Amino acid sequence: MNIVFFTHPSFSDHQSMPRFAKMLTDGMKERGHHVQIWAPRAKFRQLVKTSFFKKWFGYVDQYVLFPRQVKKMLKSVHQDSLFVFTDNALGPWVPLVAERPHVIHCHDFLAQRSAKEEIEENKTSWTGKQYQNLIKSGYSQGNNFISVSQKTQQDLHRFLNRTPKISEVVYNGLNRNFKPGNIPTVRKELSQYFKMDLTKGFILHVGGNQWYKNRIGLLKIYDAWREISSNKLTLLCIGEAPNDIIFSKYLSSKFTSSIHFLKDVPDEMLKKAYVGASAFIFPSLDEGFGWPIAEAMASGTPVMTTNRMPMTEVTNGTGIAIDRMPFEKEEQEIWAIESARKLESLIIMSPEQKQQMIKEQVQNAARFKKDTALDSIEDIYLQVLEKYEY
Repeated sequence: MNIVFFTHPSFSDHQSMPRFAKMLTDGMKERGHHVQIWAPRAKFRQLVKTSFFKKWFGYVDQYVLFPRQVKKMLKSVHQDSLFVFTDNALGPWVPLVAERPHVIHCHDFLAQRSAKEEIEENKTSWTGKQYQNLIKSGYSQGNNFISVSQKTQQDLHRFLNRTPKISEVVYNGLNRNFKPGNIPTVRKELSQYFKMDLTKGFILHVGGNQWYKNRIGLLKIYDAWREISSNKLTLLCIGEAPNDIIFSKYLSSKFTSSIHFLKDVPDEMLKKAYVGASAFIFPSLDEGFGWPIAEAMASGTPVMTTNRMPMTEVTNGTGIAIDRMPFEKEEQEIWAIESARKLESLIIMSPEQKQQMIKEQVQNAARFKKDTALDSIEDIYLQVLEKYEY
């Protein structure tokens, strides 16, 4: 196959999307396919310095200049090429190749749902709604889709108001090697690296500041847990530095000395953090898939996460499930206490029970192998090309 991958520009603020695109491009190259990567370059964007103008000039690069470049490049691309959009958010470019063989990878429809005022926690501005309409009008012209979860597929069909010609679910494959390790050794190494005592264990969270990651809820659970538990395990939050809202919540905690936000953590240390953690908390309000859940399970870390799709698709009945944090503030404290009790039950779980949970989670995480995902994706790509009428 000759595959042209449309990807986000290098100047976008995405973190997981570049990893996903690299997994696809590298995987298809390894399988002997010819790969090209098409993405906008920063031309107008680099002319300005303020973030406000960079954002809007970046849109010019993506939606004015880039489509013109694509039309020129299409003249030299063989007719039987497959055009792959690595994210449904790249919808505005779909009409450029809608009449040619194409596949659209769908990760989540959180921004689309927010624009429709379906999510109370994430209000969308008027301009944001117009932007999401532009994205929807683009991907709606597509015919072939691969979703990362059943939840994402359900949202796709709802927004399309139809079932596409091809619509498959392929769960994400872990693009890094996560596996259990020697816990005491790893905790010593982590203690030395982070310059804090983690030898008795710690609670781990991995994620950013996005509203749906629910770092506020995470801190609420930790505070409530410390109030009821005799354990004093540290909370490590690996990801972005906290924004002002999250930092304010952190400062209001009685346990600030035990809460650490760690950014720019190398992959090797992240893997060790998963292995050494006493528990992994992922109280997301929503997700497209939930990479860290699969990573933690594969690492042998007991997981506690929200009892909503797609988190339940990833855990597949393993781990500890908690309710989604309610929107009303007066209900959030009750939720935090209930979640803290479940966390405590995990922390004090007998070694035999914990080992059984870990065994089930590691076995479950085996579903998310990179090569398995890439094999399924390759089969769908070939299926699209076979069904296309030249």
